[in-house]
Amino acid sequence: MTAGSPLVALDDVRLSLASAAGPIEILRGISLTIMPGETVALLGPSGSGKTSLLMVLAGLERPSAGRVELAGHNLGTLNEDGLARLRRRLVGIVFQSFHLIPTMTATENVAIPLELAGDRGAFAAAEAALARVGLAHRLRHYPGQLSGGEQQRVAIARAFAAGPQLLLADEPTGNLDGETGRAVIDCLFTEHARLGTALLLITHDAELAARCGRAINLADGRIAADRPAAPRRRAL
Repeated sequence: MTAGSPLVALDDVRLSLASAAGPIEILRGISLTIMPGETVALLGPSGSGKTSLLMVLAGLERPSAGRVELAGHNLGTLNEDGLARLRRRLVGIVFQSFHLIPTMTATENVAIPLELAGDRGAFAAAEAALARVGLAHRLRHYPGQLSGGEQQRVAIARAFAAGPQLLLADEPTGNLDGETGRAVIDCLFTEHARLGTALLLITHDAELAARCGRAINLADGRIAADRPAAPRRRAL
């Protein structure tokens, strides 16, 4: 990837899934770019294709047509092993449902992707990542011993631990109450700012979307609007 090039580039991306009633069109010609360090909110009603688009960007779902590039790599030319290696090196993902391994401690959960990448200091790096999200006192706790907000912060620490260029977050506060969700989002944006990671955030929350520099609205598998996010209002 050369200086000034987009980190993410999609050209006429389409996704159709088979069903008993025939093919269902999920994405209908998505073209967009995301620059390094950019923050983008992805909005739209349920069924508009938001999560499917995230899965395509991560190389977890292959599009039916079109081109997807990540850091100059054409994902369509890579096999599953190649996609996994690229994802491990460049992409962090935070889901609504945490996806922590229940039989592993917080430190072990964060260390897994680092160990897979061959990092000999995986556990020290995992502990440092957990400390950055305020969980230095929870290193040896298992997911079942953590609150929902703490589990999501573990997931954020895991996603950022390897220094990804792109962070994908799918409704990261969807299972949390308002106050806890705001604390989790603060962690997310703090880590984004520290690393300069590009951030694509799926949300239904207009206030959260306003924290991003750009907002993309999906409707029926198409981009309905792509604009600078509305500025946040200051409290009086």
